[in-house]
Amino acid sequence: MAEPLVLLPGMMCDARLFGPQIAELSPEFSIMVSPVTRGERIEEIASGLLDELPARFALAGLSMGGIVAMELLRRAPDRITRLALMDTSPLAETPQASTAREPQIVKVRTGRLHELMRDEVLPSYLGPGPYRTEITELMLDMADVLGPDTFVRQSRALQRRRDQQGTLRKCKVPTLVLCGEHDELCPVKRHTFMAELIPGAELCVLEHAGHVPTLEAPAETTQALRNWMRQPLILR
Repeated sequence: MAEPLVLLPGMMCDARLFGPQIAELSPEFSIMVSPVTRGERIEEIASGLLDELPARFALAGLSMGGIVAMELLRRAPDRITRLALMDTSPLAETPQASTAREPQIVKVRTGRLHELMRDEVLPSYLGPGPYRTEITELMLDMADVLGPDTFVRQSRALQRRRDQQGTLRKCKVPTLVLCGEHDELCPVKRHTFMAELIPGAELCVLEHAGHVPTLEAPAETTQALRNWMRQPLILR
């Protein structure tokens, strides 16, 4: 029997980010979605998750979920049987990006989370697909449900994240690096770089997606994850 699959959502997202994948893959695999909302440091979030996750598991994370996934790999490499990193980055946050979060935090603390997500954050997330409006509405609803405190905590965690290039160079499990061709936040070249860091990693670029391929190109993303889950494990 295949190992359980743990999915980690991106910033201000919940399990609905993986709705199409859960629907298609749950007949074949045991799936759980774990939150990345608890803690003001990536290390704190990862530590809390390790207390709850199975002894061994396949791990897939998107965006901030991928950043937490890399920290889980750094802390507990023997518990992770395979790794999928989607629309994410192994690099520490630049001073410029960290500074740019401060006015966003101010807006959120003054009750303007929905406005910020709608006008500043989400427009750069999605590729030129036919379902931009529907996906935007779903992502706005996820952000509204999680609320301003979660936005601030996750922003602080991303500001303080460590560089994980060394972690990826040591990775010894089947790894999928997947991204949308139109991802402006974490561009294709970043994923090419990541795939080159990881021995034997597979790079998958989806031409009709941006930063959220699980919703923008659900069938292609699901098939990529299915193929990755069916790869034979590499013996350590």
